[in-house]
Amino acid sequence: MQFDKYLSQYLNRLTDSHSSRQMSRRQLLKFAGISGAGLALGSCGTSLYADKVRPIFEPLNQSIEELILQAKTPVPEFPISAIEPNALLINSIDTNPIINPNTFRLVVDGAVDNPMQLSMSDVQSLPLISMVIRHVCVEGWAAIVQWGGVRLYDIAKLVRPKAGAKYIYFESADNYYESWDIASALHPQTLLAYQKNGQSLPIENGAPLRLASPIKLGYKQSKWVIRVTFTNELMQDRRGYWVDDGYEWFAGL
Repeated sequence: MQFDKYLSQYLNRLTDSHSSRQMSRRQLLKFAGISGAGLALGSCGTSLYADKVRPIFEPLNQSIEELILQAKTPVPEFPISAIEPNALLINSIDTNPIINPNTFRLVVDGAVDNPMQLSMSDVQSLPLISMVIRHVCVEGWAAIVQWGGVRLYDIAKLVRPKAGAKYIYFESADNYYESWDIASALHPQTLLAYQKNGQSLPIENGAPLRLASPIKLGYKQSKWVIRVTFTNELMQDRRGYWVDDGYEWFAGL
């Protein structure tokens, strides 16, 4: 209950801090168009963006996307009949790591009161959440997929993040890494998924655990997640595998 109260207060502060400048979604998207140069250049990973443009546009991108996100609001989902079983493409930066689910342990640590190492049995003992959402890739394709797994929120309740925790790092077995703001990570539709379309998650899609969420672009949704670390600050030279090459950090939908 103490964690629920803390999270509620945190999310209320996030939305209330913008209450004096509320605007329609049409207005928000109009302003987002101004900052769109940041995302367009970011997706190309150019040194110009990383060195010159990102420091100017990214804070604007992030504040606008946080307004659009409205962290406590669920994203509409699709019926099972809308699933596109062959549309989800496989993107990997290296060969797929092979992880033994019987010996696997998810490390959850950092700015928390109760760091833990969770086996797959531990993870699967938590409430199973299933959702049918659109996975959107920055490369221009999308797929409607059913993901099943555990909410990051439910794991956070176990480890009890400290009051100063603002971000979460995700480490993967293939050396991929990502960081999220805590409000997005604890959104009710952000999962560590171990099922895809009602079946066990395939290795090529990130087994045994991967991130799945309708509020972030695909490159934020790490596969083969082995470590979740709560932190008070971001390491500016290690914010995300593609982010460090110039992609936008917030990457919200």
